[in-house]
Parts: sequence; C-alpha cells; structure tokens
Amino acid sequence: MEKLTAGLELIAEKARAVLSSTDAAREKALRLSRDAQRYSTDAIRSVHRGDYEEARERLSLARELLKELDRELDGHPELQHAGFVYSAQKEHVEGYVTLGLIVDNTLPDPDEFGVGYAAYLNGLGEAVGELRRHILDIIRKGELERCENLLEAMDDIYCMLATMDFPDAMTGGLRRTTDAVRGILERTRGDLTIALRQQQLEEKLNKLEKKLT
Repeated sequence: MEKLTAGLELIAEKARAVLSSTDAAREKALRLSRDAQRYSTDAIRSVHRGDYEEARERLSLARELLKELDRELDGHPELQHAGFVYSAQKEHVEGYVTLGLIVDNTLPDPDEFGVGYAAYLNGLGEAVGELRRHILDIIRKGELERCENLLEAMDDIYCMLATMDFPDAMTGGLRRTTDAVRGILERTRGDLTIALRQQQLEEKLNKLEKKLT
C-alpha cells in the first residue's frame, strides 16, 4: 500500500526553495529600506540646516534605493506591503514634501514617487511637523509673513487629510496622523498669533517712542 505522505518531501523541498528566496529578498529589502529611510531623514535635517543641495542629493540617493527595492521585491508580493517598506516610503515622501514646501514653494505630486497613496498621505501629514519646526525657527528671526504662508499650507494639508474617510487598514493609520496634524496646527497657530501680537505691540511702542522724542 502506498504511503499517504509519499509526496511530502517534494512539497517540503519546494516550500524551502520558495521561502529561502523570500527570506533572501527580505534581508536585502530590509537593508535597502533602512538606508533609504536614513537618507530621507538626513535630507530633512539638511533642510532645517539650510543645506538644500545636500538635501536634494540625499533624497536622490533614497529614491534610487527605493527603485532598487521595488525591483528586489518584484515577485514577492507578500513583502511589498511590509511595515519596513512602508516606513521607508513614508519618510521619503516626508522629505520631499518638506523640501518642496519650505524651499521650492511647490507640493510634490504623489505620482512622482512610485509609492502608494497611503504612504504619500501619511508622509504628507508627518511633514506638517517639520513645517512647524521651520516656522518656530523663522519666528525667532522675525520673518512672520513667511510663517503665515506656511501655516496656510499646514491648514490646507489638514483639511485635505480630514476628507480621507476610509478604514485605517486601507490608509495605513491615516486617521491617527490626521489627529496629530490637527494638534500641531493648533499649537502652531497659537504660537504665531502670540508672535504677531508681540510684533504689533513692538511697532506701536516704536511709533510712540518716536513721537515722544
């Protein structure tokens, strides 16, 4: 009588071959994702330092790594939506949006990145935190007109994200990101309002001082 599990070893061999290939792809994908995320993070730091060319170079390096990542994961759909891949894509979008809004006065289109809309929207939301950091920096320099433009951009981003009423499983937890954006926006509006009132008061005092002298 033929053994019921006669084909089990063949199945095991095929399973090992497929899983070994997937594991090798995963290991390489992890490295590529980490490096891409690091370059994108470095780019954001460069923007805040005012080193815009370095920021562009870092983002370009990150983009090439993400393209290589896509090629590596071709044929491994189970890895294409892994958390580490998503994090690298989101950080990359955050870097480009931060550079675009602060330096180039443009909002990068999601189709430029080759990432899913969930990663783009969450990266866009997280860039709002970088805009707040930049606003606080330029408040200290007294460039309040520029602050108002950036605050308007933050408000526009929040209003758009708030319309994305879809399940978190589809949007990568966008509702949580949107809630965080709302808090950042409210705090930044408060900080800017205080700075504007202080500036107005200083202008009135200067005018009064000139009248008295």
